[in-house]
Amino acid sequence: MKKTLFAMSMVAALATTSIVGAKDLRLGPGAPNVHPAHTPMYTNFVKYLPEETDGAITGTIMGTEVANVPNMKAALASNIVQVGNVLPLYYAADLPNTALMGELAFLGTNSHVMAAALTEYVVNCGDCLAEFKAMGNVYAGSGSSDPYILLTTKPIRSAADMKGMRLRSGGSPFARWADYTGAAGVGMPVSSTFEAISQGTIDGTMASVADLTSYRLVDLVKYATELTLGTYHATSNFSISNDSWADMSVEERKGVIRAANRANPTFTQNWAYERPAVAHQAGVDAGIEFITPDQDLIDLTAKFVEDDIKALGALADSQYGIKDGDAKIATFVALVDKWTAIVAKTGNDPVAIAKAMQEEVWDKVDYATYGL
Repeated sequence: MKKTLFAMSMVAALATTSIVGAKDLRLGPGAPNVHPAHTPMYTNFVKYLPEETDGAITGTIMGTEVANVPNMKAALASNIVQVGNVLPLYYAADLPNTALMGELAFLGTNSHVMAAALTEYVVNCGDCLAEFKAMGNVYAGSGSSDPYILLTTKPIRSAADMKGMRLRSGGSPFARWADYTGAAGVGMPVSSTFEAISQGTIDGTMASVADLTSYRLVDLVKYATELTLGTYHATSNFSISNDSWADMSVEERKGVIRAANRANPTFTQNWAYERPAVAHQAGVDAGIEFITPDQDLIDLTAKFVEDDIKALGALADSQYGIKDGDAKIATFVALVDKWTAIVAKTGNDPVAIAKAMQEEVWDKVDYATYGL
């Protein structure tokens, strides 16, 4: 406790000094070093910053005792950290236009596509950027998880098997799908999943296969139904505090964005492809049965996606206060189609994807006005 208080007081003292001319940015991944938001996302960002700014800007990663996901808004507003990992669904009241696109989780079949589509959407969404500015920071790109699947203690093969299942839900789109199929979505932090399954409170979870190893579910889960349930892509990986952004020159802003743009796909590649592959093998080694779902469950899920998108316009108004939700959703859907075609050419190559994103999105930004 004393160590935490000391760290907070030292960083707070630094934050009260003028940041004009500061070259070393305080960075808040909001996660421990075993999490992909820290390594490789922020560790690569630290590497890329001096490369892309000709040594003018560097970065120092701060621990979760200084800034974590729930307090990232306050940490950025006070400049305790100057760049931080913000999850818009945590701050949906502040960032409704970005959070709304997170409701389209079930569009996600390729993680790089979803990350790129959201990046292009937000950069060109005036309402989104105004909300980030009002919150106290500047948007600099997104990443995405792998498509979620079902990790359960009972086998799920068909639509009938969904009836009465109690499944941990990490967000409203997953809860809506569970209800649609006759199951019950149970909202709880991912960190509570192990205990809830072990106590029989839930029958499983809708989650990344990587949770088998990240949260020790490999010790409890007996079945993994490989039904594509969409991605968690509503992220703002490198939100830059307004003060820090304003104090950068135009060339420095360009360099910081280039560094972030290079780091974002490496995060997605690790979170959505590399870690899940390791976890999948761990599941196989532990004797977990990986199930290919029956066609009726695949068809039911496809029907849910169709019906859910139609209903999201009304949800945008009722839940987020967005009146033109249908038009904004159509714009995002079109971007998913655009990036599906681009990633079909690049493959899941983080370097090639970063190059495409730089050309398609970031090179078109006016850095004299962006975020200001």
